[in-house]
Amino acid sequence: MTKRLTHFVPLFAAILALATQAACAHTQSTAYLTFRFSETGIIGEWHLALRDLDDAIGLDVNDDGRITWGELLSRKEAVCAYALSRLHVWGDGHAGLLHIEDYLADNLSDGAYVVLRFNVEGIHQPSRLELDYDAFFDMDPKHRGLLRLEHDGQTLLGVFSSTTRSQVFEFGLTPARNPFFTFLKEGVWHIWSGYDHILFLLALLLPGVLLRRDGSWQPVADMRSAFVKVLKVVTAFTVAHSITLSLAVMGLVHLPSRLVESAIAASVVVAALNNLWPLFAEGAWMVAFGFGLLHGFGFANALRDLGLQHGQLALTLFGFNLGVEIGQLAIVLVFLPLALSLRHLLFYQRFILRFGSAAIIMVASTWLAERVLDFKWLPF
Repeated sequence: MTKRLTHFVPLFAAILALATQAACAHTQSTAYLTFRFSETGIIGEWHLALRDLDDAIGLDVNDDGRITWGELLSRKEAVCAYALSRLHVWGDGHAGLLHIEDYLADNLSDGAYVVLRFNVEGIHQPSRLELDYDAFFDMDPKHRGLLRLEHDGQTLLGVFSSTTRSQVFEFGLTPARNPFFTFLKEGVWHIWSGYDHILFLLALLLPGVLLRRDGSWQPVADMRSAFVKVLKVVTAFTVAHSITLSLAVMGLVHLPSRLVESAIAASVVVAALNNLWPLFAEGAWMVAFGFGLLHGFGFANALRDLGLQHGQLALTLFGFNLGVEIGQLAIVLVFLPLALSLRHLLFYQRFILRFGSAAIIMVASTWLAERVLDFKWLPF
């Protein structure tokens, strides 16, 4: 028995780590950067989220919790100085000078953004373009800068991250990059960094090795039964979020970001509550499908706001979706063997299941309150 109890250490630590990290979850930090080549030179457009700029340099001048256009104008010099210090462009080894032409504001699916439109002076038609990007990584290592580069009728894509701060393009010498692999990686990262999605999946997996009989949880008879049960849950979640992800990214269905994020938090609460007071004891796959539809909208925002054409959008969407599934499968493959080895112990049935579900409820309820009431109780 003592030997088997030692197996609880990694499982227990994993639940605690996920619950603790999840408390840090917030709206994904994303910026959108576009470069367009023309006969007269290179022009650019950069969308930077107000929430990120406020954290970096302060925009809410009167500290009333609202950022007005007047406050944005009063901080224009600071915003432009910050942006110009975090983006550098070289063409054929020569440094380009960024000259800001317009200072605007825009609303995207996940909130308000400052829009900087600029020209790149000193570079005309380079055969090699190098971009260095260093915005917001010191505050949020999970920040992503999504790059779209339009050159000679082609749209090239790239993603800046804390580990990939440079992008190099050699025009005419190498084939255009395939966005599939770029966004396959981003799909994996998105599910692993999307703590609300992870906790939802974990809430569904916790009872995956148990059956509800006579008012209590009991271990499944064999491993095959557990695999079938988990497979139903994962498949239902996959199918559901793939449907809405595709519809949302293609612009066929749209829901406000705040409503989607609130509903996702509520789905995590409901899934965990179902473990303590089962309403769908043997219908977890139905819960996974129903709420998976909501989670698909949560995946869609960044891809939709890139503004891709349909052909490239399909490939990018497929890569991103596959990446999400790979990231999800990795979580299942880590969790399921541990849970299977412990399913016969009362400690799993009465403590891990209950404690894990209660911890998930606590974290997700905090998210729900923050998202519905539009406040930040946590300092991050």
